[in-house]
Order: sequence, then structure tokens, then C-alpha cells
Amino acid sequence: MTEQNADRAAAVAEGAKKSGILWLALDRPRLAWHAWHDGAIHIVTGGEEQRLPGLDALDRVHVTLRSKDNGARLVEFDAAVTVVDQAESPDVVAALAKERLNARDSEHLPERWARESTIVRLTPEL
Repeated sequence: MTEQNADRAAAVAEGAKKSGILWLALDRPRLAWHAWHDGAIHIVTGGEEQRLPGLDALDRVHVTLRSKDNGARLVEFDAAVTVVDQAESPDVVAALAKERLNARDSEHLPERWARESTIVRLTPEL
């Protein structure tokens, strides 16, 4: 990895850890909450969760991370999109559940997500 790519990777990781939201280029720019886990961004979509139409069908998506402090653009990048097998990735589900604020059924999020929602992993392509 070049020094420039290492700097971008560090900026992506730092920005994703510090802010729980990001912008995705879908049918229009869409704001989404997420969790940074194991070197990637993870997002829940569908069911009672945020609607991010078509995200789970994409191979890649353009992501914008903004500063939590002042909203300034920190970094933009393309990310590979992969649907997560929730049964085989309890650590990802737990990381997302920890970041999910104001859920009506916090103790039952994993079961509800397994029934109604899709979890996607966005792996930055730097």
C-alpha cells in the first residue's frame, strides 16, 4: 500500500469511527447510520430500519464521510458492497445493535433484523 493510500485508509477508518452517519450515492444521496467493524462499514437496511433502495443489489457504491463537528467533507470513496450472512456474523450484528439508537425493541434487534432486514458490508476501495 502506498503512503497516499495508507493516509486515505486512515482517514476512512477515523471518519467512520467518529461519525455514526454517512452519505451513499443511490437513487439520490441518502443519509445512513452505520457501524465501523473489522475494517469495513456495516449498514442495516429494510424492515423497520432505514430504507436504502437497491443497496443490497449493487457491486459498489460511492460513500461520503463528513465531520461530526462541522459537517465538512472528510473523505469520499467507492466501496465494494457485500450482503452479510447474519447467522454466520454475530459479531457484525452485535456491533450494529450497539450503535442502533432509540430502537423500539433493543433486546430483540438481532431476531427482527434476521426476519426483516439486510445487513451489508461496505469495504473501502482505496
